[in-house]
Amino acid sequence: MNPFSTLGIRHDIVNAIAELGFENPTPIQEQAIPVLLSGSNDFVGLAQTGTGKTAAFGLPLLELLDFEKNHPQALILCPTRELCLQITNDINNYAKNVKNVNVVAVYGGANISDQLRQIRRGVQIVVATPGRMLDIINRKAIDFSEVRYVVLDEADEMLNMGFQEDIDQILSTTPEDKKTWLFSATMPSEVRRIAKKYMDNPFELTMGTKNTGNVNIDHEYYVVRARDKYAAFKRIVDFNPEIFGIVFCRTKIETQDIAESLIKDGYNADALHGDLSQQQRDKVMKRYRERSLQLLIATDVAARGIDVNDVTHVINYSLPDEIENYTHRSGRTARAGKSGVSISIINSKEVGKIRQIERIIGKKFTKVEIPGGFDVCEKQLFALVHKVHNVEVNTEQIEQYIPRIMDEFKDLSKEEVITRFASLEFNRFLDYYQNAPDLNAPADDRDRGERGERGERGERGERSSRFGSSRGDYTRFFINLGSVDDFTRGDMLGFIRNNGKIGGKSIGKIDLKGVFTFFEVENNQADVIQQNFKGVEFNGRAVRIEVAGDREGGSRERSGGYSGGGRREGGGSRERSGGGGFRDFSGKRREERSGGYSGGGERRRRS
Repeated sequence: MNPFSTLGIRHDIVNAIAELGFENPTPIQEQAIPVLLSGSNDFVGLAQTGTGKTAAFGLPLLELLDFEKNHPQALILCPTRELCLQITNDINNYAKNVKNVNVVAVYGGANISDQLRQIRRGVQIVVATPGRMLDIINRKAIDFSEVRYVVLDEADEMLNMGFQEDIDQILSTTPEDKKTWLFSATMPSEVRRIAKKYMDNPFELTMGTKNTGNVNIDHEYYVVRARDKYAAFKRIVDFNPEIFGIVFCRTKIETQDIAESLIKDGYNADALHGDLSQQQRDKVMKRYRERSLQLLIATDVAARGIDVNDVTHVINYSLPDEIENYTHRSGRTARAGKSGVSISIINSKEVGKIRQIERIIGKKFTKVEIPGGFDVCEKQLFALVHKVHNVEVNTEQIEQYIPRIMDEFKDLSKEEVITRFASLEFNRFLDYYQNAPDLNAPADDRDRGERGERGERGERGERSSRFGSSRGDYTRFFINLGSVDDFTRGDMLGFIRNNGKIGGKSIGKIDLKGVFTFFEVENNQADVIQQNFKGVEFNGRAVRIEVAGDREGGSRERSGGYSGGGRREGGGSRERSGGGGFRDFSGKRREERSGGYSGGGERRRRS
């Protein structure tokens, strides 16, 4: 008998989840499902991300609701659109053998008219982000008077994002006698207050110790000088050839800068932050899930709700301001019982913060030395050797070419063939890491003068392409493509590099506008790029580039190296809501908690 059947889940649902690969319940599923199936208790479940919480509440809901009735009976609130879509998709998969199950995802960044139409057609389970849910309630477009169950998923995240007031208003439209199920990775005082306010003697289930980290995650930290941070980060990535990771930064600007620098340096990377449109976010996430991206560079807000399998590493390029966020960051790896590594790159002043995190998550961090050039080259070489050794050979297809291949290599010994194949891939690492310096911060370094060095990066004095080189070294160009053509700055960088046939390091600042873009190219590559762009087309129309000169906008550069799509300044900016028109958030500005940082932090958008 399937173990899920013994928990009280009926066969048609068990059969569906078995097809999804569910063999045995996770600890939280095993303990929560029988309690929730009774339908008689409010419930608080404390467990890390990636432990199977969606099935822990989703399966009982499918057992408890009456799908003959076409009105809302369950409301699931979660912090982000990504998590909203993931939960909706999961419940639909669990219910594929159950008739008349209607689940609607309600979130910002999508057409509200489509969501209203789905609600009018009939729905039993509504999965929503608080901002958009409140919009729909205010339109009097939904009736929650017969809701029997409310699920607050990632409750600590919703409060961190400033949703307390929205949650209060939404829950005030639901019946007093409903059951509330709260799931959270951590239990700060704000979550405790919600439990006290909305719950009556809840059953509390804690997997592990409160606020602790996943036991399958190894926590490591590297101590470097600020000027060497980017070079150290690249070296860590190169030392892990099979890395499939998420890199966390504190601000949108830092996120975009690092992503662009990685792309220029030849890495498969892209940025995920709040200035991207929903379409751009979806495009980045699709590439990451398909593993055509190796590194996803993200802010805390943008990465919430991301559930991607087999993430090997989480890298904290900047430590979070809120220590609870470290738990959420590291929880993106080691999901579903697998192991993972959480890496923090810090300066010597931040060692104290590492000790704080250790105390809260109950796990010891390992101090690791930045690998030397020889070690990186050795790791890359043997990764290549293993790849060659394990490659799947299509004998039938390649057989016809073997005689010519053997003829080409007839004057080379086996050792020479192997050496040349290895060198083909490997020479760039040998060149780059030749005479590579030690990037570990000296033991007596107290990080004096770090602030003045913050704009530098690279292997001991390498000129920064992120924080501004001399503008006199660059020619500024205009191109007739922009964000309306679904370009991000990373996309534009790749488009210029590939079509202009120049190296990424020759490209300077990219100023992405709506229907056009300004970009900079090193002076010695200006003629090359003009020549190579002749005859280039994009989606059937001619691509035009020309030296910007005095073209309008050419001299109006945003400071700080960032001028991407739609960064809002100040607290009174207006954001278009999904239903048309504008909503004014002045006086209700919500920001990501950022420990005193004001200006670069990511403001919480209406989801």
